[in-house]
Amino acid sequence: MPELPEVETIRRGLDSFCLHKKIKQAKIYCEKSFIGPVELVNGTEIIAFRRKGKALLVDLSNGITMMIHLRMTGQLIWDGKERYAAGHPSENFVAELPNKQTRVEFEIEDGVLYFNDQRKFGFVKLIPTGEVEQDRFIASLAPEPWDMKVEELQAKLKRRKDSPIKAVILDQKVIAGIGNIYADEALFFAKIHPGRKAGSLSSSEVAELLKGACEVMTASIESGGSTMATYVRADGTRGNYLEKFAQVFRREGKECPRCGAEILKIKVGGRGTHFCPVCQKEGC
Repeated sequence: MPELPEVETIRRGLDSFCLHKKIKQAKIYCEKSFIGPVELVNGTEIIAFRRKGKALLVDLSNGITMMIHLRMTGQLIWDGKERYAAGHPSENFVAELPNKQTRVEFEIEDGVLYFNDQRKFGFVKLIPTGEVEQDRFIASLAPEPWDMKVEELQAKLKRRKDSPIKAVILDQKVIAGIGNIYADEALFFAKIHPGRKAGSLSSSEVAELLKGACEVMTASIESGGSTMATYVRADGTRGNYLEKFAQVFRREGKECPRCGAEILKIKVGGRGTHFCPVCQKEGC
């Protein structure tokens, strides 16, 4: 699943080449992947690309919004004078489309936008623009780190006081947009052990955690997202966050950039977790 910086990178890319173009026709190849009457899309103009958490929102001129979630293997591929690709990288980026993985095809003025999804976990859902905030998926999302106050996050942590802090901040109902990469990086920034009980954090530690989440995610957006094997920028090139900025994620066995200790990898809440045992002491 893409993390917030990857989806924001995709949003910016699509905004550069699809904005204010008319959707001539949408073709549905997999009914499971498209929720809503396709007639509401045909003949409309794309007037805005937005993002809510990890969901991409495409506002149309008729008051309808397409909510697109790529999930694990989703792709958005623009095929016009140039080809641009976003999402799970595969031969589809250069292959002839549509193919057996194409779930939805949008014919748009001077090109075609394909929604491909190998495992069919992603979706395109039509929602009246004025009702987007009430959609069950969107309404369940907590504020993103930039919009979260220390007191609000600390109150949520207290309600799950005995759960590991990393598991809690991965919950999109607690704080939106933080995935595995940025949870590890934010906790390292704040010098908090990932297995520590959420309710034990002081207000100053919560403030540092929020600050860390904002800083590492902003750095990732500016670098074009992570270099994980699954997500790339909208023009098909990879981001470079992990190469340039990641301090602990996927760096097990290497030296901590802050103290020189060996970075370890453990499991927290079933997720692979990277941390420094000196900077992030257990119980601290």
